[in-house]
Parts: sequence; structure tokens; C-alpha cells
Amino acid sequence: MLNLPKTIIQVLRYFEDAFSERVWEWAKVLLIGAILAPGERTVTAVLRVMGLQNEKQFQNYHRVLNRAKWSSRELSRVLVCLLVHLFVSADAPIVVGIDETIERRRGVKIAAKGIYRDPVRSSKEYFVKCSGLRWISMMLLAPVPWAQRVWALPFFTVLAPSERYNQQHRRRHKKLTDWGRQMIRQLRRWLPLRQLVVVADSSYAVLELLACATGMRQPVTMVTRLRLDAALYDPAPVRLPGTNGRPRKKGARQPTLAARLVDPGTVWQRLTVAWYGGTNRTVELASETAIWYHNGLPPVAIRWVLIRDPLGQFDPQALLCTDQQTQAQAILEWFVLRWQMEVTFHEVRAHLGVETQRQWSDLAIVRTTPALLGLFSLVTIFAHQLLQGQPLPVRQAAWYTKALPTFSDTLALVRQQLWPVTLSYLSPAQPDMVEIPLALFERLTQTLAFAA
Repeated sequence: MLNLPKTIIQVLRYFEDAFSERVWEWAKVLLIGAILAPGERTVTAVLRVMGLQNEKQFQNYHRVLNRAKWSSRELSRVLVCLLVHLFVSADAPIVVGIDETIERRRGVKIAAKGIYRDPVRSSKEYFVKCSGLRWISMMLLAPVPWAQRVWALPFFTVLAPSERYNQQHRRRHKKLTDWGRQMIRQLRRWLPLRQLVVVADSSYAVLELLACATGMRQPVTMVTRLRLDAALYDPAPVRLPGTNGRPRKKGARQPTLAARLVDPGTVWQRLTVAWYGGTNRTVELASETAIWYHNGLPPVAIRWVLIRDPLGQFDPQALLCTDQQTQAQAILEWFVLRWQMEVTFHEVRAHLGVETQRQWSDLAIVRTTPALLGLFSLVTIFAHQLLQGQPLPVRQAAWYTKALPTFSDTLALVRQQLWPVTLSYLSPAQPDMVEIPLALFERLTQTLAFAA
């Protein structure tokens, strides 16, 4: 049905085996329409932009989301393998970020919603609650050559239902760290032979999660924040033959990181590191190894990193890494990459319609938001294959000078390739005059007229 560019067809072939032949045709219409549609990403908006507003069997497109048999997890596996192949060299570690976001949804039929702290509107002094769905997303943090910086590319997103929802359905409630542990184990199964680094915020600085990541057959390196008052210890001393009792889990207690900050004997190293916003910044680092332990929980060997600003413009912070051989500068620069996830969360709301979908079916809800987040990565792949090593044109305006391309430029490039335009010059004497089919002209004007 769709006359797509050859380059885009080659990318889509990686995903077609996850669907039946009939459902795949409908799914492609929804996919291309979701890229082309401005404003809301409802099924009806997609059908309008694809010229199918008179399609009498429109329910078939709704059923792709709320009834058809296909696996979001299988699509995530295909997507991450494709992203790693295109954007990560074979000898480089795969750096992945994990974070949660709130999709603001209301209504009695949105069963899994809960009341959460709004991370965008809240601050240290001001607490704002919102009703919505909580999603946990994994994103590949990799440099995109034509963007000239690291982007966060979503590939695996799961719904974390509220505690109230689980109580009503008599299910065991899973905390964020439980979902995170399962997602990390799933990622390790998909990429069993590659070095994995997972970067997360302080919500995931939990001993059970860290112990799970390091205890796998192929360990996963975790990088998170660390409390300044964390209980750190020396490694357990060597157990001598004939010693009675259980083996020791830890050695002598080390000073807290808060104490090391004010200790004049702490050795600081001044370095210039990659910082937020693609800039460089001079910071002072102190780092050593330790055992992080709490009664009743498994001990975890870590490398801690203390960070302070010589100019005093930000408060001292601490990070941990479960690979003790990693250099302190690499740990800090990995953690800084995590900010790109916030940029992606903003872009998918601004350009791909996250929070505008209107499904009520539980299955459709579970599928739609991960699909829109994954669409960010898929658009990036389309652009990467279309450019073939060429620079991405950057749209400019008199009131805004843009140095590097953004996702809006990427989306514009892909949209230009997807509109089925057939152009022919009316006259060699007027090369700036073109004609387009009337049906396409009407679709374009209707799209602009109804754009939000």
C-alpha cells in the first residue's frame, strides 16, 4: 500500500517479523502517520494525515494497539540491537541510561494511574503532585555523528503501575528498583557479550539492585549518585585457615564522604571534564575504593568519586561505580550523559505527541507510549540511513542561530522523504514553479489547518 523510500523500507524490514502480514500493513500506516502528523497522536489524527479519513474499516487500525498479537518486548530487542550496530563501535562499552517519567493522564478508565510528584513543576521548596502513568525508560547514550553530540535513544519502556492499582488487582507491588532490576537483566540477555554500563539517578542507588547487577555471569556496571553519609568499609580481611564463625563481609569502617570533604588530608585532582550542554568544565575529584554495606543487605564493592567545584558554584556531590577499575573521570562523564534523557523526554512531548494519545484499553495504553518513545529512535535511524555520512541541514531563522542540528531538524528531514510527492516543472522558464497532485495538496492544507 505505502510507496516508501527504499532506505526506509530496508530499516522497517528488521521489524516486520514481529507482526502477521495483515497487521504489519496496518502498523506501517500508523507508524508513518505518527511521524507525519502534527499535534495529537491519536489514531484518527494518523488516519487523517494519511488520507484515510473515509476508510470505513478504521477499527482495524485501533485493533493494532488494543487487540492484535505482537510483542513490544521483541520490538525493543530488535531496536536496541540495531541502535548498537549503528552508533556504538564494537570495542566500546554500551552506555545506557534508565529513568522514569510521568505521563499526565486523567479519567476513570485509566486504571494504572497514580498520584506522583511532578518532577517538572516541583522544586526543593515547592512540591507539586500530578495524576498520571509512571513509565520507566531505558535509552542508549551514544554519539550521533551528524548531530555532533550524544543523544539519548529510547528502546525499552515499561509501565510501573501505582500501588493502589496493584492492591485493587491483588498483585504484589513492584518498586522502581524491582522494575529496574528486571530491565537490566533483560538487557543483559539481549546483549550477552558486550560491556554494559547503566547510568541512573539516586533512586537506583540501592544495594539489592547493585548486587544483582554485579552478581550476573557477565556483570553490568552501575553508575549512580551516592549519599555523603553512606556506610563505607575496607574489604574483609583474608580469612585464615581454621577460623571459626561466618566469613566476614567487611573490614574496618572508613570515614564518611562528608568527613572527607572537610578533611585537609583528602587528595584532590583537578581535571577538565566533559560537562552538561556539550561544554567542558574544570572540577576537583577525589576517588577511592570501598565496600558499601548495610545490615541485612548484600555488600557491594564500589569506587566512589567526590566532586567539588573550585569556584563553589555547585554543592559537592558523590557518585559510585560498581567497577572498581574504572577511572574517576570516566565515571563522572558517564553520569553527565544522563542529562540527555531529560532532553529526549522533552522532545517526545514537543514533537511526537506523548501525553496526547487517548487510548482507554489497558493493552493499548501499555503499547502506545513505549511506541512513541521508540519512534524517537526510529526517526533517528531513518535520518542516519538517509544521510549516508552527509551533514544534516540545520534550519535557521533570523531570530535564532542554531549551531548544531536538533531532533526537530531530524524529524523535518524524515518527513520530507515520507510525503509521497511527485513533482514536475510546469515550465523550464519558471524553475521555481512546481505542480503537485490535487489529493496531496488537499492533505497538506488540511494537515496545516488542523495542526495544534
